[in-house]
This record gives sequence, structure tokens and C-alpha cells, in this order.
Amino acid sequence: MEIVPQPLTKEAFAPYGDVIDIPSEAGRKYYEDALGNLRPEAKPSLSVSLKAETPDRPLRAELLERHEFSSQSFVPIDVDRWLVVVAPHAAAGGPDTKSVRAFIATGKQGVTYKPNTWHHGLTVLDKPGRFAVFMWRAGAEDEEFVPVEPFTIHIP
Repeated sequence: MEIVPQPLTKEAFAPYGDVIDIPSEAGRKYYEDALGNLRPEAKPSLSVSLKAETPDRPLRAELLERHEFSSQSFVPIDVDRWLVVVAPHAAAGGPDTKSVRAFIATGKQGVTYKPNTWHHGLTVLDKPGRFAVFMWRAGAEDEEFVPVEPFTIHIP
């Protein structure tokens, strides 16, 4: 299967979560409704990540992950373009790889994945990128990684 990423928009991404727009003018925008936690014992976790850019063109995806009980947010700090790859949960279990979507995000767009949304690992394009990452932690039981039938993402 071959995927061509589309620009990241709120409307196209809505089934999978929320797009976080970095303000271009003075002020503050809240995204509390985007945060989801289904485990009362889970604690909020904020981390900062530096990710090397991927030289892979096209990108071959072989692994997807999800957080069944909580959301996960990525907010760019110093990023050009980055890739967002998502898939819904299949009725029979696991990711629905026939419904994979890919988006190109700008350095002024973050995302929050809804709980139970399958996604590809953080992939930055063009140069290394720094992100603030917010998630809920209560052990590893909320992180699931599964190998999938490989698919190709053509990155412009």
C-alpha cells in the first residue's frame, strides 16, 4: 500500500484527535478538551524530545503504536515539517491499516492523539526537531506497539 500525505488540517485530523495551532499573535489558546485519561491512577507527564530527521524517502512504515487509555500530545518547539501517520482501531483488534492516513504538519502545528488512536512514531523531516510531549503515565500497560504489513509513505 502506498500513502501520499496531505497537509494537516483540523477537519481531516478530527477523527484521530486535535490539531494544536501555535499562536502567531499575542494571547493564549486552551486545549483541555483534547486531553483524555481513562485511568484515575495515571499521572500527567511532560517531557521534551529531540528527534533526528529521517532521511528515508519514501518512508517504509512497519510498526504502529497506541495508548489505549490516554491521549498523547506533541507540540513543536523547533521543528520545520513533520509527519503524522494515524489509523483507527479495527473492529477485530489492532490497527485498521486499510484506513491509514498521513499528514504533513508544519512547525506551527502540534497534535493530540485521542486515546486508542494508532499512530506511527514521531518522524521529523528536513532537519532535527524538538517537541514538548504530554501524556499520562501509570506504567507501560498503556503503550502498545505492533508490527504491521509494511506500507510506503511518499514524502514530498
